[in-house]
Amino acid sequence: MIRVLLADDQALIRGGFRALLEAEDDLEVVGEAADGSQAVELAVRHRPDVALLDIQMPVMDGIEATRRIVADERLTGVHVVMLTNFGVDEYVLDALRAGAAGFLLKDTEPADLLSGIRVAARGDALLSPTITRRLMDEFVLQAPAAEVADLSPLTNREREVLALVGRGMSNDEIATRMVISPFTAKTHVSRAMVKLGARDRAQLVVLAYESGLVSKRSSPVNRVPPSGVSPR
Repeated sequence: MIRVLLADDQALIRGGFRALLEAEDDLEVVGEAADGSQAVELAVRHRPDVALLDIQMPVMDGIEATRRIVADERLTGVHVVMLTNFGVDEYVLDALRAGAAGFLLKDTEPADLLSGIRVAARGDALLSPTITRRLMDEFVLQAPAAEVADLSPLTNREREVLALVGRGMSNDEIATRMVISPFTAKTHVSRAMVKLGARDRAQLVVLAYESGLVSKRSSPVNRVPPSGVSPR
């Protein structure tokens, strides 16, 4: 059972999401919050698998709530997914840097929302290659230079894998590109996450761009599925 926390300042939206989620056999809503502060409190109380947080909320916005959830050692198993009306904007990049696993538009199709929650629950980045390309082209590559990540702990093989993750490739696609097994690709990704202190693949994507491993010329591969959710 995937346990989900909902946080949005509009009760009607929360009610709609709850009805949709609780109609599924494998999803359970464990709490609802009307602002970011309540979301953090309920995350500590319920330890959900996925926290769906609106970006703009009163008292504390979703980005700061994400930052606090990610920083809490008791909540290492909570995967934060941001909800937004605005598509790709600067708030999304801030959310990813804060530790969000990805984001979903509020007007997404119900099936895609459900699929996205399941993707996030298993620890995968909720970023399609198309969204990754737009996000990084519009904001990472135009933003003031951030502190460059230290990639020295990575082996050459792990650097190559990090670059492919940054281009939006799944483990299976990385395995095919590098002529290795999917298990070996997953191992390289996991080791890169540990060495760089990344919480999930979404943060690896940001690090790949900010470190210069991926540039605008090497945009993510164009193989987004109809749902807009990146595969494993």
